[in-house]
Amino acid sequence: MLLHDLGHLPWLDSQLLYHAQARLGREALYILAPREPYVCIGFHQDLEQEVDLAYCRQRDLPVFRREVGGGAVFLDGRQIFFQLVLSRQNPLTRGGKAEVFRRLLEPVAAAYNDLGVPARYRPVNDLITAEGRKISGTGAAEIGDCLVLVGNLIADFDYDTMVRVLRVPDQKYRDKVFQSMRENLSTLRRETGRDFPWAEMAGPLARRFAEVLGPLEAAEVPAAVRAEALRLAPGFLAEEWLFKKGRRLPAGRDVRIAGEVNVLQRVHKAPGGFLRATLVLKAGLLEQVSLSGDFFCYPLDALERLEGRLTGAPLEKAAELLEAFYAGGVEFPGVAVADWLEVLGAKGRG
Repeated sequence: MLLHDLGHLPWLDSQLLYHAQARLGREALYILAPREPYVCIGFHQDLEQEVDLAYCRQRDLPVFRREVGGGAVFLDGRQIFFQLVLSRQNPLTRGGKAEVFRRLLEPVAAAYNDLGVPARYRPVNDLITAEGRKISGTGAAEIGDCLVLVGNLIADFDYDTMVRVLRVPDQKYRDKVFQSMRENLSTLRRETGRDFPWAEMAGPLARRFAEVLGPLEAAEVPAAVRAEALRLAPGFLAEEWLFKKGRRLPAGRDVRIAGEVNVLQRVHKAPGGFLRATLVLKAGLLEQVSLSGDFFCYPLDALERLEGRLTGAPLEKAAELLEAFYAGGVEFPGVAVADWLEVLGAKGRG
């Protein structure tokens, strides 16, 4: 398998290259970091609910929506990314997603241990220190005929900017988020008290992945991949793509609430992530359904299909519809039918 150890490169390339690689169906491992800081949101998130766009514009921080689930995050050159693209025919991609996460994240935990930080895998997709603090942001998606696993070694982290880019109701809440983040997210610098040069981080990461993937051949990014990334850029930078979840039920939509019509917004924290639901409920029917959050699902369009399945259905039938939907082979790691019923405000079947 090819290894593309690229060092620091333009922020947009740090996202587009693995999207292009997967679309072309070519396996590779990327190790890289962005030269410029930016904000990256998950595929299923509602941008306007998750990110303080006014602050990002004020700071000239680009915002990018990736085709991988998970949450909004502030990224900069103090994090070294790994981006693994595997064919779905590769035996390493077989099994349930939790099994695949374990198989492919244990090399990253081993790399942290090589750097002096005892780390271990915790389902569904976390790497944590001995004290239980998260020390890597990871995620996966099925893109084209490939499985993509992304994550990072966190050399250092700007907690202040990360908290500031999030959209929160008030300063008191922001302070609580900051405190929680400091308590639950760690870095190499915080754990060891020192800085790490690029080669000292990239070397163990590549070596540990090679123990699972087989021999890695250092190579330049193929011209075809760079050409595909260039082709993809306009679509990923378009406002239609960036705001796609928020515009399904436009922000500030004026819905008259009278008699049998209600507009509801609900949130729920499932083991696999944070769920949001915006619903228009009319005479007991789910007239409009918009779902978002920082979870993962497979295939990538499973959430849109779930919205379509629920739209127009009686709320009292939600449990039956969800059970049938899950039986169809979709996966929402760490998100059960009961979690969707909670965020929908529906009852389970007795």
